[in-house]
Amino acid sequence: MARDTTDERPIEGRDDLIAWIAAGSKPAAAGRIGTEHEKFPYFTADHGAVPYEGPAGIGVLIERLGERLGWEAIRDGEAVIGLADPHGGGGAISLEPGGQFELSGAPLVDLHATAAELAAHLADVAAVADPLGIAFAGLGTSPKWTLAETPAMPKSRYRIMAGYMPKVGTRGRDMMFRTSTVQVNLDFASEADMVAKLRVGLALQPIATALFAASPFLDGRPSGYLSTRSAIWLDTDRHRTGMLPQAFDAGFGFGGYVDWALDVPMYFVKRGDTYHDVTGTTFRAFLDGALAERLPGVVPEIGDWTNHVGTLFPEVRLKRYLEMRGADCGPASHVVALPALWVGLLYDPGALEAAGRLIADWTTAEQQALRDAVPRSALATPFRSGTVRDVARELLAIARSGLAARAIVDSTSGRDETVHLDVLDEIVASGQTLADRLLADFHGPWAGAIDRVLDATRY
Repeated sequence: MARDTTDERPIEGRDDLIAWIAAGSKPAAAGRIGTEHEKFPYFTADHGAVPYEGPAGIGVLIERLGERLGWEAIRDGEAVIGLADPHGGGGAISLEPGGQFELSGAPLVDLHATAAELAAHLADVAAVADPLGIAFAGLGTSPKWTLAETPAMPKSRYRIMAGYMPKVGTRGRDMMFRTSTVQVNLDFASEADMVAKLRVGLALQPIATALFAASPFLDGRPSGYLSTRSAIWLDTDRHRTGMLPQAFDAGFGFGGYVDWALDVPMYFVKRGDTYHDVTGTTFRAFLDGALAERLPGVVPEIGDWTNHVGTLFPEVRLKRYLEMRGADCGPASHVVALPALWVGLLYDPGALEAAGRLIADWTTAEQQALRDAVPRSALATPFRSGTVRDVARELLAIARSGLAARAIVDSTSGRDETVHLDVLDEIVASGQTLADRLLADFHGPWAGAIDRVLDATRY
């Protein structure tokens, strides 16, 4: 999750919130690629979860990584809970609630730079984690540890969220503590460009979920899903998650998203180092003075809005850029393939137009049906006269054309950005997701040994 921010400019009204989003617009040539991924730490000796505390805990790990990189520590009280690049690169490292180690990558020009950033990050993490006996697994859910066995990170906002989650769904704490994702953040040039990209992203997010399915286990056994992470999100908090069907209404734009966000309950208001629990209060009510008695003198600020929109979790999230959020984390090749897919679809005008034609007659009911079904059956999910695998094949062809049109060649390999789609082509050609392959090994040569899943997905 993003670092909570402070911006003390008072909010005068709805127009300020629309303007905040619109300020993210930039020329197409200035579009960048920001990739985020989370991974599960575990002890190599016993495959146990890694707590924050202790001489080989996550606290020590992140402090040593900060020393190695020369990055600034982000603290919650005395605890180091993240790192920020002070050198202008824009990258950051943070801890998710259950210790998932997240890299929020810098905004980069091309996918070759994304691959290089990831390789450098994994090398740096290994350099400090190996001596501590810690490794990392790339999966969409932690396969082994129960919720009770999963450690909690010392972040104030997470304590507020964990207390609130059971009031709005049955799987919120699972989402917080036991899921990991990879997502890509992409720019838009205008309101119309945002809407076109948002609609394509929303409609096709279930197809990405199927392609990247990599979480078939929970509590030490098969869960019945290929993307358990995606299934968990279906019952986390329906106020702030989902497919945003209103995005397909005529006239939808920045204002439409703001209106939706205004009516989502908040988690907290942050003043100084203190997080005030305001769960259950919508941002619209906050603007109307609902917290005046509870928080005397506190008026809504732009920083409150920035933090609020960062706690909304639709399948595609709009901030000052668009976040594609539907994929399980997986191996390094998947971490780069996810941005490759969406850059190919959204950053080339011809590919974006082709993707728009592909989904033009998909109803919102069909989109929701896909979203509901793909966690269990992934590529085999029926759709119209075929399956999701058929759609994925067409989708990859469009993405490949979009990346080819960018014609950005890696100086080392001599390949353009389409090379990063190869792993997805292999998945579609075989019809086997990573989840399918892990299940086959679990029931076959691994003889039900869940520790083998962690080692097989180790970075």
